[in-house]
Amino acid sequence: MNIQTAIDATDDTRIDIRHSTCPHDCPSACALDIEVVGGTTIGRVRGSKQQSYTAGVICAKVARYAERIHHPERLMHPMRRTGPKGSGQFAQISWDEALDEIAAKFSEAERAFGAESVWPYFYAGTMGLVMRDGINRLANVKKYSRFYSTICATIAWAGFSAGTGRVAGVDPREMAKSDLIVVWGTNPVNTQVNVMTHVARARKDHGAKLAVVDIYDNDTMKQADIKILLRPGTDGAFAAGVMHVLFRDSLADRAYLAKYTDASPELEAHLSSRTPQWASDICGVPVAEIEAFARLVGETPRSYFRLGYGFTRSRNGAAQMHAALCIPTITGAWQYEGGGAFFNNAAIWKFDKTLIEGLDLLDPATRRLDQSKIGRILTGDAEALKNGPPVKAMLIQNTNPMTVAPEQAKVREGFAREDLFVAVHEQFMTETALMADIVLPATMFMEHDDLYYGGGHQHISVGAKLIDAPGECRSNHAVLQGLASRLGASHRAFDMTPRDIIDETLVVSGRGSIGALQAELWRDIQPDFRASHYLDGFAHADGKFHFKADWSAVPMPNAGLMGAWDAMPSFPDHWAVTEAADDAHPFRLATSPSRSFLNTSFNETPSSQAREGAPCVMMHPDDAAGLSIVDGDAVTLGNPRGETTLTARIFPGLRRGVLIAESVHPNKSHIGSQGINMLTGGEAVAPYGGAAFHDNKVWVRKVV
Repeated sequence: MNIQTAIDATDDTRIDIRHSTCPHDCPSACALDIEVVGGTTIGRVRGSKQQSYTAGVICAKVARYAERIHHPERLMHPMRRTGPKGSGQFAQISWDEALDEIAAKFSEAERAFGAESVWPYFYAGTMGLVMRDGINRLANVKKYSRFYSTICATIAWAGFSAGTGRVAGVDPREMAKSDLIVVWGTNPVNTQVNVMTHVARARKDHGAKLAVVDIYDNDTMKQADIKILLRPGTDGAFAAGVMHVLFRDSLADRAYLAKYTDASPELEAHLSSRTPQWASDICGVPVAEIEAFARLVGETPRSYFRLGYGFTRSRNGAAQMHAALCIPTITGAWQYEGGGAFFNNAAIWKFDKTLIEGLDLLDPATRRLDQSKIGRILTGDAEALKNGPPVKAMLIQNTNPMTVAPEQAKVREGFAREDLFVAVHEQFMTETALMADIVLPATMFMEHDDLYYGGGHQHISVGAKLIDAPGECRSNHAVLQGLASRLGASHRAFDMTPRDIIDETLVVSGRGSIGALQAELWRDIQPDFRASHYLDGFAHADGKFHFKADWSAVPMPNAGLMGAWDAMPSFPDHWAVTEAADDAHPFRLATSPSRSFLNTSFNETPSSQAREGAPCVMMHPDDAAGLSIVDGDAVTLGNPRGETTLTARIFPGLRRGVLIAESVHPNKSHIGSQGINMLTGGEAVAPYGGAAFHDNKVWVRKVV
């Protein structure tokens, strides 16, 4: 492996620069240069200049990673609960005791209620393929309940795939060659800093314009040349109004439409009544701004639409993503370098994960439980349980559902069950770990080997182990090995090292060996220009971009149609299915991502805590004045699902009636210890599931 010695002194002061990839739940998957001090500790972490997407830039929270990996409150030893659930009363035990007890409880549940009463539960605390997805191997071998991942991207994936036929788009580095970058539904200053690197290059090199479409004047919008401030859940109306102007003013590329798209005459007829005034009445954007944005897009062939995960947080998010994606298609922007659209590169990886996940032993008849419905599942909802047995035992890795899952009142009730056995494998004592019967200490990414890809770019890489883990921390793979041997779960991957699994996965996926990939550091697998721009046809069977979406047959992995899929508009439109404000709940609340936390990762580090401060909610000055609320007042937000109390922040950069609460702070950080997801619903979003985290009606009361 490429190692550069920066200081050649005594063993405990020598600094080696090693290479890795950020594993956190972020599309940037940044390439990292890491100082390893004396072979045992981590120093500074920098973005690698050798990788063309990261380009030497990383977010501040990862730059401070030494603060996290060497945190004094890291879990170091296995523990058994000795007091009531949530009390924090634990006693240290050995690994053998811990694994023996977990295996015994899993076997007990299986004997009494069947294998499906055990539910391995995980998510994206690490995006490494071995450490994230290996838990599926245990589920598949043992026929435990399977896991349907819906909490993040499902909704937006459906919208993008409905148009293009697959989730892949224009090389994101082409933003640097664009004349107009439209950042829509994402706040990359907070969440994907590398997007801003390539935007900055375009602005510096040839005076490109940055347009930002969002629901509040966030840190990205503050840098924009064109600011489009929407009401939540109205992106489809704004997009339809823009497209009306494109057709009306002959800014549509009709030759491109005839060759590459379906149903463009029907689309034009449909949009004839979606005037800018109609759109303005719904989305709140003045008619003049809609007209000006449409003209700018229509007159700028090299317009790049960088579409984000905000679409996947709304009940009409799939339709809204599809509507936004249709705009650069009408103008034919896909034809030009620096033009077109991008959301995620999921379709280009093509990793064969049979070994990692034990797919050779998958039984499709085994029930698949929806991650977003964990509250309903743990409180015995028959529909959520697929009319099967109750969940009696869980192993949780890489996620913190006691804070991040919707319907927190139900989640809390479920985890409080005395008849539910829970083992949590974690790095810190999260609020989920506090509810566990057994807590296991977990490694961090610099302490084990793994395989990574970048959802927001085109590189794959191996992240090698750089230092030994502290205390008795073990990797996810090691825990699964220990349980498999006790449960009689036989699969050859349980007998392999992570490096061996990575090597075979790469080979069978046609990506060479682990040694070859490590020698390259990061491999660029971006498809060529014609493929990325769909110049030989889109990925649907007819080779066309679909303006007319068939929501019943979107080409993407799913667990069947859900929600009001049959009421979704076929053509781009405003779909009024969001949780509308009413007299009892006059505000719309969005829980947008912060800059220094990542879901609930980094909320244990002092520097991130200092930057974010206490939980607060942004309110328009006129809304606050009407309720006699001033900056710094304690306010309670509520709806039929629950309540939370936090601090008011008066903020003019949003529409009247809109509230923004950035980040997922720990529940305990809120006044009264009721977190923001007390307000979030858990019903499945059309067409294939998901959770509408930014789509909540609430009332507001000043705490007196």
